Amino acid sequence: MHAIPSKDKRISRRSFLSWLLKGSLAASGLLGVAALGRFLSFQGQSSQPTEYDLGPALDYPSDSRTAIPEIPAMIIHNQAGFTAISLVCPHLGCTVNVTSEGITCPCHGSRFLADGSLRNGPASKALTSMRAEVDAAGHLIVSTA
Repeated sequence: MHAIPSKDKRISRRSFLSWLLKGSLAASGLLGVAALGRFLSFQGQSSQPTEYDLGPALDYPSDSRTAIPEIPAMIIHNQAGFTAISLVCPHLGCTVNVTSEGITCPCHGSRFLADGSLRNGPASKALTSMRAEVDAAGHLIVSTA
């Protein structure tokens, strides 16, 4: 009598590992393609304006300092006219705090004088100056560019 060959339905370890590897590679490839698709279809934020109309220049009295959080900047009006300084710390980009003693960075402790010049670091330079001018209509225009 002859033995009837058995039809073993079990998968070998080698075949299982091969399928597992191929499945992992396929899943990784699909995730990579999905990530690339998201990267290529990214819609950046709308660009910030570079000029701000702050209204009538008469709203900023002489010998005043006015923080404008939307820019963020500080408008300084003195006998020489209008100037503006950025309220973004040049060290790592934190928004600084304006106090009666001067300007301080809450992130790493840089300190600046009232005119934006560096008092002590870790920042290595003064706050950035911005262009401030009065237009023909008498409005104060600040440019961040």
